[in-house]
Amino acid sequence: MSSASNPGTTLRITEPLCAVFRRQLKAEGQKYTPERAQVLDAIIGLDGIFEAEQVIDELRRRRHRVSKATVYRTIHLMQEAGIIQRVLSEGDQAQYQLAYGQRPSDTLVRLDTREVIPIDVPELEALRERICRELGLRAQGHRLQIYAVAPEDAS
Repeated sequence: MSSASNPGTTLRITEPLCAVFRRQLKAEGQKYTPERAQVLDAIIGLDGIFEAEQVIDELRRRRHRVSKATVYRTIHLMQEAGIIQRVLSEGDQAQYQLAYGQRPSDTLVRLDTREVIPIDVPELEALRERICRELGLRAQGHRLQIYAVAPEDAS
């Protein structure tokens, strides 16, 4: 994973995602199966925000036979491992994005249109670093989501 979209930022990834995922699964008494590896690989290959159905479509496109139940369970396990994060959940359609090893991805979510707009808030990163430093900690990341709708008088 590179920081090409933000050349001034260097990301330090200490281990591959599969190792992070394997460790989480082992801690929960689960196994790293070929199907789970395929789901992880499909998610890594998706660009930006995605839904579970997109993962399923990508797996089918690659001719992998993975059940919907496995995809949904694997997504849940990946959330618990901090590999992906939920961006928006409305009704049955949750949206996710890759989180591990990525720059913080702050977003504004339009509740009226379901549009997710990436926003850059450098002051937030500085604040995060200052707070952690004052507490003797090292920041691992953050997430900011702003939920908004168009004003009623705007047509």
